[in-house]
Amino acid sequence: MRYIPLLILLLAACQGKPTEERQQQKQQPKPISLHPNNGHYFLFRDKPTVLITSGEHYGAVLNLDFDYITYLNALQADSLNYTRIFTGSYVEDPGAFDISKNTLAPAEGRFICPWKRSDTPGYDNGGNKFDLNTWDEAYFKRLKDFVAEAGKRGIVVEVTLFTSLYGWSDGWKSSPLHPENNINGTDSLIFSKVQTLENRNILPFQEKMVKKIVSELKEYDNVFYEIQNEPWADNSVKLPAVSQGDSILFEWQKSVEVPTEITLAWQKRMAEVITTEEASHTHKHLIAQNYTNFAFTLTETNPAVSIFNFHYAHPEAVQYNYHLNKVIGFDESGFAGSADSTYRKQAWRFMMAGGGLFNNLDYSFTVAKPDGTDQQKAPGGGSPALRKQLSELKKFMESLDFIHLKPAQELVKNADKKGVFVLANSGKEYALFAENTVSEAIGLELAAGKYSLEWLNPENGTSIKTDTLIHSTGTATLSMPVDVGDIALHIRQTN
Repeated sequence: MRYIPLLILLLAACQGKPTEERQQQKQQPKPISLHPNNGHYFLFRDKPTVLITSGEHYGAVLNLDFDYITYLNALQADSLNYTRIFTGSYVEDPGAFDISKNTLAPAEGRFICPWKRSDTPGYDNGGNKFDLNTWDEAYFKRLKDFVAEAGKRGIVVEVTLFTSLYGWSDGWKSSPLHPENNINGTDSLIFSKVQTLENRNILPFQEKMVKKIVSELKEYDNVFYEIQNEPWADNSVKLPAVSQGDSILFEWQKSVEVPTEITLAWQKRMAEVITTEEASHTHKHLIAQNYTNFAFTLTETNPAVSIFNFHYAHPEAVQYNYHLNKVIGFDESGFAGSADSTYRKQAWRFMMAGGGLFNNLDYSFTVAKPDGTDQQKAPGGGSPALRKQLSELKKFMESLDFIHLKPAQELVKNADKKGVFVLANSGKEYALFAENTVSEAIGLELAAGKYSLEWLNPENGTSIKTDTLIHSTGTATLSMPVDVGDIALHIRQTN
């Protein structure tokens, strides 16, 4: 019996004050995740979430001249909640892609990346070469401060680990991984081999960079990782385009390019590096994979991936892949002129088709004007006015119980379905976006019930008309407000 008190003391000691590790685990918030009741949307800080933004061209961290506090304040002012950054494994030269004030093209000596500079001169964009065996702690301090400041403002950061190297623009020659830009003897390769498993001694440096970034950002809840931006640009199979969107301005917009097997295999390896590094972490971060432009039916997907991103996306990208029950993202806009209306319409179409993420690539953010009030020569648009318009879309989505809605374009009965998008929870709630409306009424199949209707202007969010409807069965004829152009409609069941 005299051993029992000792046993009790030992048990008490085990259950007493938590270790430092347990304290840290308890304090770490759960990162943004797929919503458990509807994987097409997010759960962030205990709230159902869609991500909508109009963000800068991905150089906020790697460009030392970019004032990211002013930038993040501009997003917050319009209640936008998402931004996208490149890590520094790739950087652009001034003038690349015909962008005159490119935040992804730092001035000479103002580029910072995960690797520290050596004492050896000769980097392609000025300054000393990089030592791939030594981390630049100043970079990671800047990266973590950016993520932390974004988190304070409720902004989620997509950390895009790699990007294609665009052989026609010489993106490879400026990469720290290029043999002429480091002191570590990386192998000389054609650009199309760099992000494949055929990249010889470059692979270990890529894996170490991923592990380091994932380790450094493990405590942040407002982060997810995209493996590679536009992987089809270096290795692709070309297929006919399935639809033509707003306009055809370039030959490449007539087809869909999908990444080849060697590219997909390398992306799978990088996803494994992320999941392995996070295996011991309390919480796991989402992984995104960028698949192609426009729209395409994904036949084989990586189970580790939770976000399927498209660029210049058509609503069909959601339609074709909705069965995957994961977030479908419109990850980059552009190449459709500079009019605000073009990108506002794209955003409404995509989100009302069931998308969970929209990012307009906003060229009004520059080093000179990080508040997003600049103008420049660029292949897209962006402006303070557009950001306010996108904030109205976000507000509209947040007014819905969107977790219980699903795409239901088939409910439209007597209008051009190509320009009408519907989300529905039959008998309870319906949301509709009609583009360039010309008909006097829309026929919408509704469950029997009593409803309140509110017509809204998507451009400024103002209420145009309210009404009530008692419906018995079949198709309801909904009278349109006249001469309104684009219009949104919110229908709620009432008692």
